[in-house]
Amino acid sequence: MADWTLRADDPENPPPFTQSRWRNFLQFLGRATLVTTFGGAAGFYFLTQCDRTPGAQMPFDSDKKTVVVLGSNRPPPDTAHGGVFISLRNYFLFTPLAVGILHPRSIFQPIRYITPHKSCNVSVIKAEATDVDPTNKTVTFIDNSEIKGTTSSTSIKYDVLVYTVGAELHAAERMQYGFMDCLETAAFPGQSSEEVDRLLHMFVIGGGPTGVELSGELHDFLEDDLKSWYPELAGKVKITLVEALPSILPMFSKQLITYTELTFKESKIDILTKTMVKEVKERSIMPDKSIKEVPCGLVFWAAGNKGRKITQDLMANLPAEQTNRRGITVDDGLRMKSAKDIFAMGNCTATSYTPTAQVASQQGAYLARVLHQLAKKDGLEKELKKLEGLDIGSEKAITDLPFMNGNIASGGVATYLFWR
Repeated sequence: MADWTLRADDPENPPPFTQSRWRNFLQFLGRATLVTTFGGAAGFYFLTQCDRTPGAQMPFDSDKKTVVVLGSNRPPPDTAHGGVFISLRNYFLFTPLAVGILHPRSIFQPIRYITPHKSCNVSVIKAEATDVDPTNKTVTFIDNSEIKGTTSSTSIKYDVLVYTVGAELHAAERMQYGFMDCLETAAFPGQSSEEVDRLLHMFVIGGGPTGVELSGELHDFLEDDLKSWYPELAGKVKITLVEALPSILPMFSKQLITYTELTFKESKIDILTKTMVKEVKERSIMPDKSIKEVPCGLVFWAAGNKGRKITQDLMANLPAEQTNRRGITVDDGLRMKSAKDIFAMGNCTATSYTPTAQVASQQGAYLARVLHQLAKKDGLEKELKKLEGLDIGSEKAITDLPFMNGNIASGGVATYLFWR
């Protein structure tokens, strides 16, 4: 009987080749890396092309309501209406970072880059709104650029007005330049120690969210950058937060107030509560509890913003409801009281919510959903008006139901119930 047993040392009948597990793993890893690299590169290219060429937008439908947005503190909402966007500046400013520490180029995005990504066409007009007429539902605006054409003032009508007029970037820029000027002047050779202490004493007036955020940002800027830029001055900068009420952040809970106060104490930020500022001079301030002036280099006023003239004029047109000096009074749905076609949000309003950019962002998202629902409601009402029906007795009715590009004739008891 023949012996068919294969031996490893038999050259004519070698054993079958088997690849090691380690080699299989390396091959799989290489293929996966190759697929992931090329797939990621293709996906990145696709997304960048979509970002650069967002595609066609739905044209403005004259049968739908005209939505006019005033102000660029928030990006224009993506609604089914389309509309007109009017702003004093042609860029959107990311206000949570607009505390004077970052350069403006780092926190803004052109409006004309954002609007092509909206589902409906949005017209962008760089102009200054000067008047809002809630009775005739018109907005008047002027061309505030240095180069003007033959037409520099006009008015447009609106069906829905979104009023988001708020703060300006120039104040943040002045804060940044003033802060750096104080540091450079204090570093000038020959300055006396008293003058250095004055230049490096920064007062923040107002213990609300803006004042607290600004104080924290100034401290972080000092710790993260100025210690290496101005090592001889970093330990001499003094930040004092002044609040007229018994505590800072009165709209927050007691636990959060205590936590913030302890954090500021660790950061060596002085807090003066129950203190009002009677006078601000060029080189000092006068607190109401002090009998002498306190030298300072820079004062940041965060104790409240005065509304713009257009906001004050708008409120003056509705004196019965608009009596709050802090800003526009709105209901829980952000509708301006006594003007149901005007929505207002941001720091131009007087609400119980904290006047921060985060809250305004949530209000903008909410308002976009509201406008979507209004568009759907208008569409349904338009379709219902097309219905033609007739009660023919015996609890029966006839009607033409619009369907696609034609109508469906329907009659009977079911039609009667639907019609009723």
